[in-house]
Amino acid sequence: LCLNLIFIPSHKIGFLLHKPEFPPDKEQIKEKTNIAKRVSPADVEKWKLSFNNLMNTGRTVFTTFLKAEFSQENMEFWKACEKYKMSAPKNMAAKAKQIYDQYITADALNEVNLDSATREETRQNLSNAGPFCFDNAQQKIFTLMEKDSYRRFLYSKLIQDLSPLPTTTQLSALEKRGGMRGCSENSGA
Repeated sequence: LCLNLIFIPSHKIGFLLHKPEFPPDKEQIKEKTNIAKRVSPADVEKWKLSFNNLMNTGRTVFTTFLKAEFSQENMEFWKACEKYKMSAPKNMAAKAKQIYDQYITADALNEVNLDSATREETRQNLSNAGPFCFDNAQQKIFTLMEKDSYRRFLYSKLIQDLSPLPTTTQLSALEKRGGMRGCSENSGA
């Protein structure tokens, strides 16, 4: 058996490791344009200061950003949990199972990033599916979006197109003054 191995220096194949840049499709451009027409500069300024403000008034814009990052399952899960809490008690068990199967089980179609302890706790909560069944998992995903995606959102082209951002130095000064507070800091938890 003869194996011909070819050695290619890593610097010559580095281009394979880079994420391909695809031109935006017409639907993304149309959606972005529609969002820009509905957003006031005052709202954008509020979003820069607080993730809670963004979740209350700018979810559509943030969801568009998450879609571009291929992480919209986080927002979808969070919204599904909010909707679940409003369900009639007789429907909660079936809806809880559906949410669990879609977002939490390993290899779920829209699996969210949860630690194993939270997954197990949520699985156990299914046996007594009440309005608070997903609270811990939902809070973990909220925190993940707040600490990770939200930071990238603030520097994204989407938010820059809606309202010019202050420079990085100005944002750092704002963070040091406590202007960008997370949900736990705002709620007193």
